[in-house]
Amino acid sequence: MPSSVQILGTGQLVTLSRRLRAAGGPRLRQNMARRIRRAAEPLHRDLQDAIRRQPLIPEGRKRNREGRLGRGGPSPTTRPFRAMLAGGVRISVRQGASPGARVWMDRSRLEPKARGVPWRINEGRLRHPVFDNRRRWATQWARPSGWWTRTTAAAFPRMRAEVERVLADVRRDLT
Repeated sequence: MPSSVQILGTGQLVTLSRRLRAAGGPRLRQNMARRIRRAAEPLHRDLQDAIRRQPLIPEGRKRNREGRLGRGGPSPTTRPFRAMLAGGVRISVRQGASPGARVWMDRSRLEPKARGVPWRINEGRLRHPVFDNRRRWATQWARPSGWWTRTTAAAFPRMRAEVERVLADVRRDLT
């Protein structure tokens, strides 16, 4: 799974960035950055909603050595699981040598033990120790190639069209 979605480095963005720098218009640069961010925000929200709605189906409770069903325990994370994953989806806009927008999964915003989880969920299978007990493992199933790839594929044409419209508007302002 790609770790980010980026629209940057296109010839139009680089040329426009140079012209903005030469024109010395900080208002124009800020306006362009704000509008590019606004173009990427729907994808950002869609990704957060998709991970919040992603079903994780357990394989079922297993019996212990005495033949009784296993019991629960405290959660190893401090925040609700899907909310933590949704909080890791970030958006950034850059200006300068490689201008553009980027929507990405920030691993530093996730719990340390859950840093690889978004990619595993996207693949369709999530294996984890049962309540931090490394001798007992559980498997949870998700819809394969779901939340990240489908959402970005659906939103990418809309985001690209919006960025092209922003570029056309700024280009018209410069001439």
